Amino acid sequence: MTTTMKAIVVEEFGGPDVLKLAEVERPEPGEGEVLIRVHASGVNFADTMRRKNEYLKKQAVPFTPGSEVAGAVEAVGSGVSDVSEGDEVVVLGNDGGYAEYAVAPANSVIPIPDGLGFDAAAAIPLQGLTAYHLIKTTGRMGEGESIVVHAAAGGVGYLAVQMAKLMGAGNVIATASNQEKLNMAKDLGADVLVDYTDDGWPETVKTATGGNGADVILEMVGGDFPEKNLGCLAPFGRMVVFGAASGEPSSVGLFRMMRKQQTVSGFFLPWIMADQNLMASSMKEILGWLAKGDLELNVGGKYPLEKASEAHTDLEGRKTTGKLVLNP
Repeated sequence: MTTTMKAIVVEEFGGPDVLKLAEVERPEPGEGEVLIRVHASGVNFADTMRRKNEYLKKQAVPFTPGSEVAGAVEAVGSGVSDVSEGDEVVVLGNDGGYAEYAVAPANSVIPIPDGLGFDAAAAIPLQGLTAYHLIKTTGRMGEGESIVVHAAAGGVGYLAVQMAKLMGAGNVIATASNQEKLNMAKDLGADVLVDYTDDGWPETVKTATGGNGADVILEMVGGDFPEKNLGCLAPFGRMVVFGAASGEPSSVGLFRMMRKQQTVSGFFLPWIMADQNLMASSMKEILGWLAKGDLELNVGGKYPLEKASEAHTDLEGRKTTGKLVLNP
């Protein structure tokens, strides 16, 4: 086996042009680890933020981006008994995925169901786990409850609309900025469509819930949206904050929340990733939905490894729809 491999290396922070294809030493699996021959790696906005050192966690250089990896196990380290060479697996890690080979803890890899394929497997972990745990773990949505999914045609929203239905939501209210995106949400199973560019959208949500308000709201816009969300959140309702796409700061009125016993929670996926049992069980359920066709995934673009900078340029320039993957 060759001792080198091709990988994308970032040696300085900056624009997409800092993503350089290089010949580097191929990693070897240590105790409790496996070596994966990468067939597909997901491309995420988090990767672009790490490239610029603007992520929530500071990034050291040099590094190889890529947290989502799907491929075949090439070798196993000592002490590994439940993963074998040739197994087709997917893993969500921190970085290292933009390469021909990647190392991962054996207890973190998840088998890819028959017939799913590497591209689909690599495209789902980050956004899929986010959508799943926003709804179930942090939002604690119960059977028959109502839920608002903002930016329903976006990467997380696209999956959250579908997952809310699969988890038994009684009323999925999807918001988006134009009719084309709202139509997409409808096709995914949304019950109510709301244009959030209309200032009266909170009243539309209240009307759609019989005046009571939504039980769960997934908030990622920022600005004045959190306060508006509280205005259409039900008593005992839960608002989960997982982003601020507008880039505008937000605040919420604590006494306003107290009057209706509402809860506002933050969400950060690395805390879910730290619980290996929780992450593995949910990942298996998500992959099962995909394999059975219960969950639709939109892979919008595939790029060879050497075109990683082009993938980042297209992603940041909003030139693509759906998930992007790299194929070494």
